Amino acid sequence: MTDPPEYAPQDRQRWDSTWRAVGASSGDVAAHRDLIARYAEPARRYHTMQHLSECFSRWDAVRDQATHPGEVELALWFHDAVYDPHRDDNEVKSAALARAAIVQASLPASLADGVSVLILATAHQSPPEPGDAALLVDVDLAILAAPRERFDEYERQVREEYAWVPAPLFERKRRDVLERFLARPSIYSSPHFQRVAEGPARENLRRSLVRLALSD
Repeated sequence: MTDPPEYAPQDRQRWDSTWRAVGASSGDVAAHRDLIARYAEPARRYHTMQHLSECFSRWDAVRDQATHPGEVELALWFHDAVYDPHRDDNEVKSAALARAAIVQASLPASLADGVSVLILATAHQSPPEPGDAALLVDVDLAILAAPRERFDEYERQVREEYAWVPAPLFERKRRDVLERFLARPSIYSSPHFQRVAEGPARENLRRSLVRLALSD
């Protein structure tokens, strides 16, 4: 079997390390290849290995703050495993995929439950519960605080994933999303990200809203 696009040896090393952290001897090779191939699906522009790699980079800075770091890292691997911008159940399906992998590895049902809850939190419908869920969600949302060039690239990538949506509708929905984040007392829920990411994220979101207003 050939390696899928963007497959790198360090991906496999982290994959094995993640599974060892939750009690397995190693990660399943076929499951890992399937997961990497999912992140390389042609229709994806933002929810790719680039996003996953950025998440792991941010996660490494806060891993020691987690209560169950292995669970959080496993949830990170799977949190965007299923991504179809036409649907609103991607997190549910991603959680189901993670659950199936955990069951296949003969690990406890409590681990599957915990990882599933974490993945569902990345739907971003409301602020996460304190603790591990807050860390995971903040890692996922850290792109909002990226340097201007990367944030603008992210905005373009999101638009490309929704290229099938007419511009007026996309812009209205996008404004709603960004305004909901700005309306929160804090975009981030964990102390680390509140300290290092809150200000840059708010600046990026306000700038994006100005750009959307100018496009009306």
